[in-house]
Amino acid sequence: MSISRGVATIVAICQSMQQAITRKKFHTPHHIFRRPIPPILCGIALAAYASATLAIADQSTHAIADQSTHAIAEQPHPRPGTTSVNRNIEDTNPHASPQAISLASGWIAADTHLIMVPNMTAEAFGMSINDCDDRACTLLDNSGKGDAGTSNHAGTSNETGRSNARTIQSLMNPASVAVIGASRRNGSVGAAIVANLKRDGFNGPIYPVNPNADRVQGLRAYPSVVAIAAPVDLAVLVVPAKYAEQAVDDCIEAGVSSLLVITAGFAEVGEEGRAVEQRILQKVRSAGIRMVGPNCMGMINTDPAVRLNVTFTPIWPPEGNIGIASQSGALGLTILDHMKQLNLGISTFVSVGNKADVSSNDLLEYWADDPNTDVVLLYLESFGNPRKFARIAPEVVRKKPVIAVKAGRSAAGSRAASSHSAALANLDVAVDALFEQAGVIRTNTLEEMFDVAALLSTQPIPPGRRVGVVTNAGGPGILLADVCEARGLTLPELSDATIAGLKEFLPPHAGMANPIDLVGSDSPEWYERSIELVGQDPNIDSLVVIFIPPLVTTRPEEVAAGMARGAERIPSDKPVLCTFLGSRGTPDMLGSGSRGRIPAFAYPENAAMALAAAHGYGLWRDRDCGRVLTLPDSGVARIRSVVDRAMAASPSGAWLSPADLSEVIEAAEISYARPLEASGDEAVSVARQIGYPVVAKAVAKGLVHRSDVGGVILGLQNADDVEDAVRTLRVRMQDAGLELDGVLIQKQVEGGIEALVGMTSDPVFGPLVVCGLGGVHVELLNDVSFRLTPVSDLDAEAMVGGLRSAKLLDGYRGGVEGDRAALTKLIQQVSALVTVAPEIMELDLNPVKVMAPGMGVITVDARVRLEPPPAGTGRRRRDKATASS
Repeated sequence: MSISRGVATIVAICQSMQQAITRKKFHTPHHIFRRPIPPILCGIALAAYASATLAIADQSTHAIADQSTHAIAEQPHPRPGTTSVNRNIEDTNPHASPQAISLASGWIAADTHLIMVPNMTAEAFGMSINDCDDRACTLLDNSGKGDAGTSNHAGTSNETGRSNARTIQSLMNPASVAVIGASRRNGSVGAAIVANLKRDGFNGPIYPVNPNADRVQGLRAYPSVVAIAAPVDLAVLVVPAKYAEQAVDDCIEAGVSSLLVITAGFAEVGEEGRAVEQRILQKVRSAGIRMVGPNCMGMINTDPAVRLNVTFTPIWPPEGNIGIASQSGALGLTILDHMKQLNLGISTFVSVGNKADVSSNDLLEYWADDPNTDVVLLYLESFGNPRKFARIAPEVVRKKPVIAVKAGRSAAGSRAASSHSAALANLDVAVDALFEQAGVIRTNTLEEMFDVAALLSTQPIPPGRRVGVVTNAGGPGILLADVCEARGLTLPELSDATIAGLKEFLPPHAGMANPIDLVGSDSPEWYERSIELVGQDPNIDSLVVIFIPPLVTTRPEEVAAGMARGAERIPSDKPVLCTFLGSRGTPDMLGSGSRGRIPAFAYPENAAMALAAAHGYGLWRDRDCGRVLTLPDSGVARIRSVVDRAMAASPSGAWLSPADLSEVIEAAEISYARPLEASGDEAVSVARQIGYPVVAKAVAKGLVHRSDVGGVILGLQNADDVEDAVRTLRVRMQDAGLELDGVLIQKQVEGGIEALVGMTSDPVFGPLVVCGLGGVHVELLNDVSFRLTPVSDLDAEAMVGGLRSAKLLDGYRGGVEGDRAALTKLIQQVSALVTVAPEIMELDLNPVKVMAPGMGVITVDARVRLEPPPAGTGRRRRDKATASS
């Protein structure tokens, strides 16, 4: 063996050691080995074993090279008809053999395009699709329709969120990047990614992989990722979908740490693609590799120590403190572009695509402790694991705000007519419930998301709801005041000292009530002094400044500078916002003061909405976690006995009989006007036993809502009334096509405010508890609130307080007050019941009579339907400790 070959082999061994360390095989700080190990050090370390090691390494090197060549040669040739691809290869390499041309046509992405977005032209990405391989061009929306997203990474199901975040840390901060499918032809995805890495200054080696090129964009190219023979932290796959599996195998062999799969054509296109995606997922999980995608736009990390842009968009956003996850590639591009226009800086951006492995849940865990991220933005189209989101999000939100746009407001399912609870539930209310419990700020539009992000990324959380306003036009001030009031903010009177200070320099015709109206002025000095005085007022928690440039003004920049100077002297815990209306946009001078950037909004309403969202977030963050109610063991045993017996009798599920229903309701310690079932002949004697007045209710197979067919008769005062009621119910059931099987006789509960408390099970989100006022009219009023189980005491209070009709419980217009505390406890009791009995798919307590304060609530009617719980659910364990919502 020659000396040169020996040195080369030592270097190869050192690189293998470095690669093993990078793959976490050795517990050595990864940053130490971001640079190649000096060969001389390796030579000293390996001197004792030089001869044997060199011989083995020599053989291994030849074997690996042979295997790599063999693996490439065995790739399927392209289908006939790819002449444009072949022609392009011949143009770039006229001496290429026919075998090499066929190989390159089928293997690399140099002359194919993997993904384009409908409703956006190829030119929008600066790319052409003229040279696409036959099916390599997949026209898809990167919406990630595939379910996945459960983020239960193989081998990490028992890891804590912190360890999971570390795996994403490695993914987002790679020391080296390989682009598999790197192209020499402008306009291709592979070329765009290599160009972005170079242009935006990635701080590490870039390894283009292209078996048909020695160099790509001035960088040395490699025939495969295995041939790189150096640590690869992140491999970006832009090969056609049919070759992605082989590329993943190569990455595993090469010891790649993380994968980003840009390629489309997997779960989003059908079962065949889903099967390939699942095989790839199993491979990477078995190898301990984290994967973003497939079918995604890529990732960005603006950290100066990283500067990673592995997207095919030319946009490089400003560095900042906002982390973004988008399930749509097309909207991801829009978000990046708009963030740049608004000069909103981001820390990291991830397009999750099909989220086969890395999901929004994983990214939340990463951003929770990322020092470069203070605000998180999410664009979501589906939830793979909402229950996990419900666990993770509150922990993140207590550290930093999370703002989300959730698309899709379709109905949850076709079972919506079987109970009031199910009829009121849909996918959107489930999302609302999830976000409200988790403290996530939900915005209805991307514009609202940008507005809230602009405020929270630059200003403190408002300490209260009191808003001060300085404006030079009355109309915008009124608009802002209206939105503030509608969203729970107030515009209080200013202190006498503030008013006196304003009068010292403002003209007599200036408006001195909050809002302070400078009546058309464009004086920088007036703005500066007014902002300082109003912002320092003890009655004010935040300040909004409105400026409309008068037609004769020539100094908007000077006004902006005056605003910035005034804001410098406002206490740092009070946010300052601006609405700078003008055709020339917002002057840069608005951020010239020591306070830094002051967020500017297009209209006063936008500023008020953002401020209200920030205030609501502050209230959620500062509250305690609340307590979850659990049932006593004796009650749990009674409930399980009834449920198990009923499921054994009807394995496919059924509505509980009146007797079983009463047993379950009472075992959950719910106050219930227990009815007794009787035949028509027995009704009078049962009524005497209960005591008049009573209510008679029809019992008939197939009867869903009694009130819809006149199946409830109230106010029965004696035996004759009961007999008449039975006859009437029999006739009414016949008119409805049903047969009266019996009657329920129940003590009539007088007075009280009618309410509904219930539960329905969503196939994605699981049990949803619902509360509303209105009794039988609750569906018409649609005044309801939902929460996911378990429901804490604070969540239950928020459910009741969030109802538009909650004022009825306070004695609205002289009416009788209701026992609000008892109603909130009932919500918790229902939550506890469905927790111990996951077979409950629907539950209605309707009406519930909310009696006077201190008198509790009484359930008048109830329904419970059982079904086999979803696969893998099992019996939920009761939470034996205080828990967070």
